[in-house]
Amino acid sequence: MSAAADFSAVKAWPFEEARKVATRLAASGKKSALFETGYGPSGLPHIGTFGEVARTSWIRHAFTQLTGLPSRLIAFSDDMDGLRKVPDNVPNKEMLAAHIGRPVTAIPDPFGTHESFGHHNNARLRAFLDAFGFDYEFASSSDYYRSGKFDAALLRMAENHAKVLEVILPTLGPDRRATYSPFLPIHPKTGVVMQVPMDEVRPDQDMLVWRDPDSGEKFGTRITGGHCKAQWKADWALRWYALGVDYEMSGKDLIDSVRLSSAICRVLGGPPPEGFTYEHFLDEQGQKISKSKGNGLTIEEWLRYAPPESLSQFMYNQPQRAKRLYFDQIPRAVDEYLQNRTRLRTAPDAANPAWHIHRGAAPNDPESPVSFTMLLNLASVVNADDPDLLWGFLARYAPGATPAMQPLLGKLVTYAVAYYRDFVAPMKRFRNPSEAEREALTALMVALRDRAADLEAMPAEERAKAAQDLVFDAGRREPFLEANKDGRMGVSRAWFNALYQVLLGQEEGPRFGGFIALYGVAGTIGLIETALARAESAGA
Repeated sequence: MSAAADFSAVKAWPFEEARKVATRLAASGKKSALFETGYGPSGLPHIGTFGEVARTSWIRHAFTQLTGLPSRLIAFSDDMDGLRKVPDNVPNKEMLAAHIGRPVTAIPDPFGTHESFGHHNNARLRAFLDAFGFDYEFASSSDYYRSGKFDAALLRMAENHAKVLEVILPTLGPDRRATYSPFLPIHPKTGVVMQVPMDEVRPDQDMLVWRDPDSGEKFGTRITGGHCKAQWKADWALRWYALGVDYEMSGKDLIDSVRLSSAICRVLGGPPPEGFTYEHFLDEQGQKISKSKGNGLTIEEWLRYAPPESLSQFMYNQPQRAKRLYFDQIPRAVDEYLQNRTRLRTAPDAANPAWHIHRGAAPNDPESPVSFTMLLNLASVVNADDPDLLWGFLARYAPGATPAMQPLLGKLVTYAVAYYRDFVAPMKRFRNPSEAEREALTALMVALRDRAADLEAMPAEERAKAAQDLVFDAGRREPFLEANKDGRMGVSRAWFNALYQVLLGQEEGPRFGGFIALYGVAGTIGLIETALARAESAGA
């Protein structure tokens, strides 16, 4: 694409968001943009965190294409927050319970690998983001507070303490209103992040005066130098103001927090960043995914069964719509990525998700000759427990195909065997055909026998199309006929459901002609014979 004129017309959502940042910089006179994502390290790194970084990275890349201006992305860890509860998915819960309320970077690591729980989770996050090749700068809240990077903004907030309270207090209940302060001093004896009212706020003396609610002891705590932190809505605003953040997206559950933090940012004297509200992912039961509960898929689990680009594809699609994030979403995401990747190679288009996933340049390695769903169905039919079982079929379907010559296909084969073993095999349930289905299957078997020699002599794509025609011909009978939109009679979905359920033992499957081309005509005839014999035996 030829840059500005073309990109100005792109309707893809990353470009829509990038235009907001470009307009902001044009109005402010800034010559570079700062993008930010946030991470709460009280739980293990969550797949949703990856989604936020990936989406922000796509917007940042679109911004570069639109403007040519430099930008930075900060992945900010709120690791000075006090631990509110013990996560469900960590070891040594009893040890962690003894440190409730202390900053997560001041709590021992329950895994025993890092200097603190916060450092452990930060390392997990960084390792994952690095593995995906994201261009980002990691930022630690603890480091920023203690190094003085927030000192000027903290004193600015202290000078405007009353105005900040005017923003927050109307949103609180009576009990919380009586104790609220935007400042959370670190208890000098216990190390706990204290949520207590301030007796006095003295910005000119760099001092907070407060009392321990249990002992009544009075303390004077410095505002700067990491001796206190801001309550999280004020903390968000503080960060935006101190760093000059231009863009940060957030989840739907934080809409009210964004509004309040934006108001506080204006009180401090800075404009809040541009933003985007995304929907949350749901687990198998339709519940919101939580870091502390550990429900839904983990990063490692997705990557065990699919290439990382498929996860990016899943994250790209409809970010403002709630979606289930579970194992059954993986095959569809993989195949959608493969289709978009092929389109990117043949017709570069910045509206294509693969354009964003690959930063505008199509990969150099060969495309996969078969879909992931097709590989799963092949694995299911041959009960594959080893990738080598699939390569014999693939080499015949795509002559010369080897893991070395087809690295993408090689990875997909390995993923397919793992996914089949863990999810498809345990759910395989063959049913016997009805009488009408027996007749249609018999007709398909006879047609395949009659055309076997011709079909096997055809190139793979031509063979798949010809086999699909035979599949349709066999299904053109009652009760599989239904009227199309144009009024003509066509083959209903019920016929294909029968093929999947009777022959493959599953509810869904690939375009069946393509499966025949891959598995082989003789093999498919054998599947039909087995199904018919099974039904006859059951009837007997």
